[in-house]
Amino acid sequence: MPHRPRTGAPPHQTSPGGPFTALARLSCNRPRLLLLLTLVLLAGAVVLGSGVADRLRSGGSGGVVDPASESSYAAKVLEREFPDARPNVVLLAEANGAGKGVDDPGIAQQGRELTDRLAAVPGVTGVASYWSTRSPALRSQDGREAMVVARIDGDELAAERTLEDRIIPRFDGRQDDLTVRIGGSVAVQHEQQKLIAEDLIRAELIALPITLLILMVVFGSAVAALLPIGIGVIAILGTNAVLRVITEFTDVSVFATNLTTALGLGLAIDYALLIVRRYREELDTGKDLRDALTTTLNTAGRTVLFSAATVAVSLAAMMVFPLYFLRSLAYAGISVVVLAAVAALVVLPALLVVLGPRIDAWDVRKLLKRRSGGQRKSAPGAAWARLAQGVMRRAPLVATGTFAVLLLLGAPFLNVDFGTADYRQLPSSAQSRQVQENIKDGFQGSPTGAIEVVTERAAGAELGSYAEELSTLPGVLRVDAPQGRYADGELSGIAQPSRTAGDTSYLTVVPGVEAVSEEGKELVRDVRAVGTPFPAHVSGTTAALIDSQSAIGRGLPWAIGIIVLATLVLVFLLTGSVLVPVQAVLLNALSLTAMLGAVVWVFQDGNFSDLLGFTPTGSIETALPVLMFCLAFGLSMDYGVFLLSRINEERLRTGDHRAAVVEGIRGTGGVITAAAVVLAVVMVAIGSSRITNTKMLGLGVALAILMDAMVIRTLLVPAVLSLTGKATWWAPGPLRRLHARFGISEGGSVHHDAGSRADGGREPTADTAARATADRETADPDAVDPPVRTAVAQADEEHRTAAKI
Repeated sequence: MPHRPRTGAPPHQTSPGGPFTALARLSCNRPRLLLLLTLVLLAGAVVLGSGVADRLRSGGSGGVVDPASESSYAAKVLEREFPDARPNVVLLAEANGAGKGVDDPGIAQQGRELTDRLAAVPGVTGVASYWSTRSPALRSQDGREAMVVARIDGDELAAERTLEDRIIPRFDGRQDDLTVRIGGSVAVQHEQQKLIAEDLIRAELIALPITLLILMVVFGSAVAALLPIGIGVIAILGTNAVLRVITEFTDVSVFATNLTTALGLGLAIDYALLIVRRYREELDTGKDLRDALTTTLNTAGRTVLFSAATVAVSLAAMMVFPLYFLRSLAYAGISVVVLAAVAALVVLPALLVVLGPRIDAWDVRKLLKRRSGGQRKSAPGAAWARLAQGVMRRAPLVATGTFAVLLLLGAPFLNVDFGTADYRQLPSSAQSRQVQENIKDGFQGSPTGAIEVVTERAAGAELGSYAEELSTLPGVLRVDAPQGRYADGELSGIAQPSRTAGDTSYLTVVPGVEAVSEEGKELVRDVRAVGTPFPAHVSGTTAALIDSQSAIGRGLPWAIGIIVLATLVLVFLLTGSVLVPVQAVLLNALSLTAMLGAVVWVFQDGNFSDLLGFTPTGSIETALPVLMFCLAFGLSMDYGVFLLSRINEERLRTGDHRAAVVEGIRGTGGVITAAAVVLAVVMVAIGSSRITNTKMLGLGVALAILMDAMVIRTLLVPAVLSLTGKATWWAPGPLRRLHARFGISEGGSVHHDAGSRADGGREPTADTAARATADRETADPDAVDPPVRTAVAQADEEHRTAAKI
């Protein structure tokens, strides 16, 4: 495909040395060796990462709770000392036949046999049923259903394997005169993991064809469009291998696979778009392949490195939280970012060298050109340049209006209510969800809302007094204790099974309020505030939620501080300005308001729940907004680095602040928009999941990406840069000297005089000023006065005359 030269663009000087020049030299001299090594490593990654899905955890309650918290300690004691106190699997048995109930003699006999068969399964302990205990809590109110409860030993992975291999095949379905359905926390987690795996395959099948089509339109060549897909595949397969290794040392959430796919494809496409686009531009100037590739890596390649650093730092901030759900997603995110950048900087240049002119093979634009009748099109990026000029002419109005709209969209987040995920994450067709709903609606009380209190070294009388005091707390329905059942401070005389093991005992506080609510949280705090002469530790769903929120609250300032500080430093090194990094942080944060507001308005409040196919719970999973913030902030900064580096390059070349903003948006508007649309397609495909949290993650981040690329970068950034003017690039003397020593521009050279003037740039020469004017005239001829056009024409004539001489 023929390349058109950039109007008025001077030839770039190739950096005489440096790592990017060395990398370009290696790609030119040994491209096939690099590709062969890549294939060998990729084959190893496929083998190593093939079993990673079986080792990922489904994100149960342990994934979002601080392992060092009080609730975690109490839960571990209960699981060790009282395994039957925390059943994690339920067989919901329904009597078949009209008029029959679970008390029918024949049905009862089959129920006892069912109980004995479950107790005989290896790895299953603490089996109890209505037929073995006659507990009314295990019998439905209509007498048609009864429960068999048990605990599967082992960690989350072992429990799910036992469920899948030993329980589901033997017990699910028709059992003589009983129909058995399987529920409980292990069943919910198992079904969730199964659906996530299926949804991920479907998301890939949806995203890949659409992505390839968009890339073919952007690149104009089917071969060029396949390059970003290949880079994405390398990043995804490599990350799966890394995660497989990480699972040997720590827990990794199954949600890491969704993040790996989304980031692997999205970032690979971002980086490949930037590099291939710049490579073609350099070829347009008449450079040979080696010089074009060297300049590309010293410009776009350097931008890719800065971008990858900002995204990786944003995701790395999640490691300050003790919750393995967030930490494991940080592991996956950092791995895929690093691998995408390495593949884009090492593998992609080698592919460009090997392909040579064949990169333009299968030109899909020829068909479009024939259909358009060969009509002359405007210069590339002219529409973006006109948009930028229009925004800058009305900067106060655009900035104020955009700012107000974004704040309005983010307003619902002020009413956010954090909660914990439960079985309603699953679709209504999921069997484990149906079982939990039947238990909730048809049985007496719900065991999931109980507050569990573990005591140590408590004497019988002390424990009885403590239980009696707990029963008097506002919101407590009753307290089940070793001595009996307490209600309103009086022992009811209903004997309870022994709940003492050695020096350890436990009480069950049954709340009379909604467990996951402000009243439920306040009740847990009241229970914890009761003084005891012996150690007492509180656990349960609500207690775990409180501890999770506390852990996130402690880590959040550190995470935000890491992200902000790293972003300020990286953008300063890129631009040498003090104001630009601050603007980047504030505008990036502002771009997330729409996402956070939409998450609350849709997923908490339930708007469009029927259309999107989920059940609103009235709250948001506590850890999810943290993940979405870190992910969306990093991706937004990704596009910010693309734009700022190009603007800074043009400013250093021309010395004209306004022209540099216009040229930067002209040169990157199409790339950023295409990259954002592709990444949004991937995230929407992830958001088609049947799991509510995955749906929230995909659709929320997709919205943030589109808002950033199409509102922040096209409206707010040029408006703010217009208002700040040349002062945008100012830096105090010490920082100017620091940047002169360590700062690196996209062009690959250190600018010792950057910031010496008010605009932080060098005094423009007549030649660069003429070229800047020519660029403005190309974008908008009316923006240049006739006398100036005449001067530019005379300068061009002098250049032509000198060239002839």
